[in-house]
Amino acid sequence: MKKRQFIKSVGAVGLFSILHKNPLKAETEVPEFLNPMIPPADQYTLPPLDYAFGALEPHIDAKTMEIHHDRHHAAYVTNLNKELSTHAAAAALPLEKLFAQSKKYSAGIRNNGGGHYNHSLFWKLLKPAASSTPIGALATAINAKFKDLANFKDLMNKAGTGRFGSGWAWLVLDNKNNLVIGSTPNQDNPLMDVAEVKGYPLLGIDVWEHAYYLKYQNKRADYLIAIWNVINWEEVAKRYEEGMKRNKK
Repeated sequence: MKKRQFIKSVGAVGLFSILHKNPLKAETEVPEFLNPMIPPADQYTLPPLDYAFGALEPHIDAKTMEIHHDRHHAAYVTNLNKELSTHAAAAALPLEKLFAQSKKYSAGIRNNGGGHYNHSLFWKLLKPAASSTPIGALATAINAKFKDLANFKDLMNKAGTGRFGSGWAWLVLDNKNNLVIGSTPNQDNPLMDVAEVKGYPLLGIDVWEHAYYLKYQNKRADYLIAIWNVINWEEVAKRYEEGMKRNKK
């Protein structure tokens, strides 16, 4: 599978440059990461943040962002590459296709692949000095489905606080263009065949303790209230439009 097919599959988020090698590298007749004789040790890389560690203060502190990005996310990248170096069939697939058949692969591939994808998306969904409300088609859809933004936030927060242990709270667009709120354990996401709520992830909120413990300790609910101050609604809206286009195909 050529890299440009993966660009098409992830759409508006532009995760190709985040989730793969240098996209400017010249294509060969048989790309290295498709050659089972060459371990894909450098297939995935840690994406840089678009803002400084302290840019989300006071809602998310700089030290948490530094550790979360430079250690936790970096570890998922390292471990994913290690897992794929001995699984040529999985290494040949873009993450989205791998997730669709995650039952076939090891827990290491699933957990680290999910960790890399989820966090790469998460950083894009956060923004300093963010708008407080969505606009346009996304706002209309949220109000139609959840009555209003306040009720939507409450339902998302309940999904986050209700997730036992570590995991994620999600806003998803299903294949019938319905907005659905749900959660997943660990580093699972709605693209996976094991997810209870499946669809295209529009908004994901990390509720692992490493996302909030330094500032909020055990008060996950306080973290979930605060994070709405830095949600990048423009990015969520872009993903909503992209999800609608995907469903038309």
